[in-house]
Amino acid sequence: MARRFSSAYQSEPMSSLALWARRLAVFSAIAAVVSIIVVRFGFLEVKPALMTFFGALGLAGLSILVALAGFAAIWQNGSRGMSVILIALLLDAAILAYPGYLAYQYRKLPKIHDITTDPIDPPRFEALARLRTGEDTNSAVYAGLYSAEQQRVAYPDIEPVELEVPVQRAYEVTLALVNKRKWLVIDERPPLPPRRIGRIEAVARTPIMGFREDVSIRFLPDGEGSRVDIRSSSRYFEGDLGSNAARVTKLIEDINTAVDNAPKKATPAAKAAVKGKK
Repeated sequence: MARRFSSAYQSEPMSSLALWARRLAVFSAIAAVVSIIVVRFGFLEVKPALMTFFGALGLAGLSILVALAGFAAIWQNGSRGMSVILIALLLDAAILAYPGYLAYQYRKLPKIHDITTDPIDPPRFEALARLRTGEDTNSAVYAGLYSAEQQRVAYPDIEPVELEVPVQRAYEVTLALVNKRKWLVIDERPPLPPRRIGRIEAVARTPIMGFREDVSIRFLPDGEGSRVDIRSSSRYFEGDLGSNAARVTKLIEDINTAVDNAPKKATPAAKAAVKGKK
């Protein structure tokens, strides 16, 4: 009986809607991957390349609608294709899951793209300013008091890094962290006398699409210690979905951890005291 039922099921035609749902899902996946490659490696300008990506998401949405229509048709006429529809829906869900999360973040987070530990006197983009002159790029000038207030409300823990190490040591530790992250260093100036103000300018990339986000880090002497200020700004788009705040927060944590875990060097006064005891 089971064999006869199976044979009868196999003789039913395959749902054309199920097949089209799968075709659209596969094409959407291919288009999404191609668009990510195009954006990441800069084969096209950002906005045209993103249109390809949004087109891929639109195809995934269309695939879901076709799959639901196919499900209804199979329920009514008993044609084959349920497994094909499930595969299409799973592929569509995989394509839309991360963009859906980003859309949620966009609605939840403030529409700012410029994060800094010092909104009154933020680290400037000097070498990086030449890379932010296109029509589609954000200005190299800090976004202003509105952005500072939005940042204060959304990310109140982002503050200057106060370190109990000399400014040269703070610079060395931070530069090592920047290189470990494989950011593209555009300019580096150690804190040399007489002013002893150091600076690092680098380009970071977002994990998937590889959007360029510019980072400027300033080092100031503060008595026997030092102060580090960080600024991270998206080169494109008004909202950054929290990526710059996450970058600044993580760098602050890593700088503090690296300085705390570094071997302590004896100060000149301590060396003199030891020498006197001898």
